[in-house]
Amino acid sequence: MPAPDAVWRAPTSDSGKFFCVRRRFSRGAITIAVIVIVLAVAITAGVYVLLQRAKPFVAGENCQVTTPRGSLTLEIEQAEIAATIAAVAERRRLPQRAVVIAYATALQESKMLNLPFGDRDSVGIFQQRPSQGWGTPKQLLDPVYATRKFFAALVEVENYQKMPLHEAAQAVQRSADGTAYAQHEEDAKILAAAFTGRVPKALHCWFPPPKDSEQAEPRTDRARKELVRALGNTAFSDGKISARSTRRGWLIAAWSVAHAQRYGLRTVRYQGLVWSAEDGHAGWVEDPEATARHVRLT
Repeated sequence: MPAPDAVWRAPTSDSGKFFCVRRRFSRGAITIAVIVIVLAVAITAGVYVLLQRAKPFVAGENCQVTTPRGSLTLEIEQAEIAATIAAVAERRRLPQRAVVIAYATALQESKMLNLPFGDRDSVGIFQQRPSQGWGTPKQLLDPVYATRKFFAALVEVENYQKMPLHEAAQAVQRSADGTAYAQHEEDAKILAAAFTGRVPKALHCWFPPPKDSEQAEPRTDRARKELVRALGNTAFSDGKISARSTRRGWLIAAWSVAHAQRYGLRTVRYQGLVWSAEDGHAGWVEDPEATARHVRLT
């Protein structure tokens, strides 16, 4: 058998036998080859890590919800609507089951998007119909108004908290196939845990910096007014929103992160942590300036 450093050649035309040419490599050449291979592997690994860390930006703009029940990726509009539904429920002091039912309904009806169209005259996140007395198209395209109407109808359903989710949703919606709501129950529970504040720091969003200089300016006053429309009156001073409880504080923090792109918010601070728009994919990181009594927007 030839030595390991031999190179096989094709058979000759005369004999049909194989022959080999012995190739010798110096120790120096072998050392250089090993170094090149090690460097190539290291560079490849480094590029892979960078790509993984930059992955959210490659994807454009999104939000991530992470709870012990699981994780979900949302469009920013979906996160905004989810945060609004949770805030309206908090204002009405509704149980988490009501929020889960609302989320499952919105996921089935519109994929939790504020659609200006639908079956017949249906519009909005719950695909409510003006002809059925839900309100005008303009009203129903306001997520706060649409959510208030949904919850007003839901609480009229006797024992809605104890009945199967799809039955409670169907009692409000009266859709063609009420069983379809059931398929979204698990995702709805993940969303409810995150947006009601029961799971801290469960939401983070990322998006490219604004191109318009006007949009780059934080509009904290407008953000506060919209939050108040959904959540009700909250003490607000110098960019800080009072949090009466830790859970409510994380609800406000999640609402603020979900609406950060809309209102040009660059940071949201709460309970020793901060979310930053400049590094949104990193999620919440430690910050000594963040207090437990206020959610601070800048």
